[in-house]
Amino acid sequence: MSSALSAADGRKLTFDANQIRELLPHRWPMLFVDRAYDVIPGKSGYGIKNVTVSEPFFAGHYPDQSIMPGVLIVEAMAQLTAVVYASAWKEEVADSDEVDTAGRVGYLGAIRQMKFSRLVVPGDQLVLRAELGNAFGTLTPVTVQASVGGELVAKGSLTVTERSSGGGNGLQ
Repeated sequence: MSSALSAADGRKLTFDANQIRELLPHRWPMLFVDRAYDVIPGKSGYGIKNVTVSEPFFAGHYPDQSIMPGVLIVEAMAQLTAVVYASAWKEEVADSDEVDTAGRVGYLGAIRQMKFSRLVVPGDQLVLRAELGNAFGTLTPVTVQASVGGELVAKGSLTVTERSSGGGNGLQ
């Protein structure tokens, strides 16, 4: 991965779709981050989801008026969160290409105070933002938001967890 993985000097990282697939376990049709930028590993970052008319969820949500489901907007913000913390793991061992970040990406533990203020439709470019708080054990609070054309779409907070190495559900 050659996305200028050295944010220790204060640079912000950018990840293209191929690099995101290296970091995350998600695949089509459930991968909702096309690009990540201004990523400060372990701290914050921005992401892009280009919403196209050919998204599989539009077939049923709703056939007469295509609207991106709010739960998938939340999933996109959670995936950006995973890029932010997985990039920190990748940095920890920058000399090795053997880091299985996708195997460590954990779970969404909670969604709090999520508010939606605008519909997302085909042709929109969803701009995502995630800012990680201080971890408490394996749980990390995250402030997230999504916007289209500078207009707020959704905002709230998530709690995420790293996958348990013991094979448990990671939410203890």
